[in-house]
Amino acid sequence: MCGITGIYSKDNIPNIEERIQKMNFSIKHRGPDAGGNYIENNIGLGHRRLSIIDTREVSNQPMHSNSNIWHLVFNGEIYNFEEIKLQLNYNFNTNSDTEVIIAAVEENGLDWFIKQANGMFAIALYNSETKELFLVRDRLGIKPLYFYNDGDNFIFSSEIKAILSSGLVDAKFNEEAVDEYLANRYIRAPYTFFKNIFQVNSGTYLSVSKDLSSIENKYWDIPDAFNASTEYNEEEILKGLDDELNKAIKYRLIADVPLGTYLSGGVDSSLITAITALNKKEKVNTYTIGFEEINEFEYSEVIAEKYKTEHHEILMKKEDYMSNWERLINFKDAPLGVPNEIPLAVMSSKLKEKITVVLSGEGADELMGGYGRIYRAPFDYVNEDTSESFYDYFISKYDYVPRSMRDQLISTPKSYRNEFDTEIKADFSKSSNEESVFKFFHKYHVKGLLQRVDMTTMQTSVEARVPFLDHNLIEFSYRNIPYNLKLRWVNEEAKNKASSMNSNQYSEKLDTPKYLLRKLSYKYLPKGIVERKKIGFPVPLTEWFDNLESLAKEFLPNANWLKEGVVNDLIKKSKTESRAGQILWMFINIELFRKNYFNKDWRW
Repeated sequence: MCGITGIYSKDNIPNIEERIQKMNFSIKHRGPDAGGNYIENNIGLGHRRLSIIDTREVSNQPMHSNSNIWHLVFNGEIYNFEEIKLQLNYNFNTNSDTEVIIAAVEENGLDWFIKQANGMFAIALYNSETKELFLVRDRLGIKPLYFYNDGDNFIFSSEIKAILSSGLVDAKFNEEAVDEYLANRYIRAPYTFFKNIFQVNSGTYLSVSKDLSSIENKYWDIPDAFNASTEYNEEEILKGLDDELNKAIKYRLIADVPLGTYLSGGVDSSLITAITALNKKEKVNTYTIGFEEINEFEYSEVIAEKYKTEHHEILMKKEDYMSNWERLINFKDAPLGVPNEIPLAVMSSKLKEKITVVLSGEGADELMGGYGRIYRAPFDYVNEDTSESFYDYFISKYDYVPRSMRDQLISTPKSYRNEFDTEIKADFSKSSNEESVFKFFHKYHVKGLLQRVDMTTMQTSVEARVPFLDHNLIEFSYRNIPYNLKLRWVNEEAKNKASSMNSNQYSEKLDTPKYLLRKLSYKYLPKGIVERKKIGFPVPLTEWFDNLESLAKEFLPNANWLKEGVVNDLIKKSKTESRAGQILWMFINIELFRKNYFNKDWRW
């Protein structure tokens, strides 16, 4: 796991090596073990290394092909690199997955490599014969990759701060992102909170020519298949899920450095911990964090005891939370999206004392319908008397800060809202409502969680791996697991009863979200863990509302993206929402972010 940087210019630019070095330095936290650069006339590639596979110096980057035509910087892991290696006739100098990428591309081409690769990756490849630069992002967008192109300079990096550190770019606040963030808690690709700085879309690669024109090539998408079958062999499908999940987790245990797991005590993290412990000879380090006001320590202790892990409990205080808030915004280059980013980051700093790689449970809910209340929107929609489209019905449940509230309070454009509404409505019209919800969560929702897990771990030089987002497991789930093995009614009577209720009333009472995953969990976990109600990762923001109110009164009166004189109204409205604390927290986040990035000149 690492950080990558680069500049590709139409003309030779002054101090290109110094610029790459400053870019590298700004993301040193992503790779404290080594740094390097490659300069060829008007192109520079930079790298910061966190050594995971083949930790020797010979595997440092940038790496060059034996022909010296291909030049590579890479952030991520190719889990099946040994299998790809067996298909090549290359004279290898290292035991790294990095060299397998450059060997595969040299021998068989980029498209062949991507089709073979199972991993998480952000890759930059430069061909010094054709003068083409390729930027490749993994299928789900697990690893970040940003770029800027003004027609004279094409600049890219794992983090936006490195693009700004090139000295060639102005930091301009993107007002269009405000509404987008408040709805989704992050900015959907390809946009960011910075004007003219974009995300490379997941499942695509950009090919950039020497005139800096670029073409986006899409190589993967969520499967077209969606299993809605009502006749199936449940035990056979269960075995298939067990095999695919075990394979996904075992791939992610490949490392030449110490490894552990997050263990909240919920089904997802407990299942990963169990399968990890069964496949590791040494004790597994496990970690959980909580607050005095609320924590789940009793559940994580059950799993830690069962699998004899080296368990670590971290108790966090309100003061710790507040003191880390602004610091972490400066790592993310964006407002924080989820309140638990701060405890996750504190926990990651603690686990760095013993391990470098951690397995995390992101993607399980998206895979199997874990957010029961909103995954049941298609059922509720049919049973409610409404003339609105299913998309409008769904998005009113999904948006974090309600649209009406955003319209009353913020003064910024709604262009991204309109753009994504049009795009997603068209997508929804092509599929059943049930399929549309699943694909929405994989295409959009999970990306915000991935930004969270990348920042919280990489800020302290830890690599997070997410087995539930293995693309083979996702494809298996769409094609082989019927919808009603994901969201399962207790019985037909329960389904009939639910038809006169809404999902807030019946979810997890009359049905079982993630049914098949829970059924699999009985093989590995105690019954009490499997059957406990989903809690998520609670942060007691509402209990701390007085602190948030003080911060709002300090920072928000000068926020020019808010309508004039609405701060007291915002505080009042936040108190009436069930998410009161988090809504106010999000508004404060925007202003903390703005004051840290847009009050200085980045050019030099």
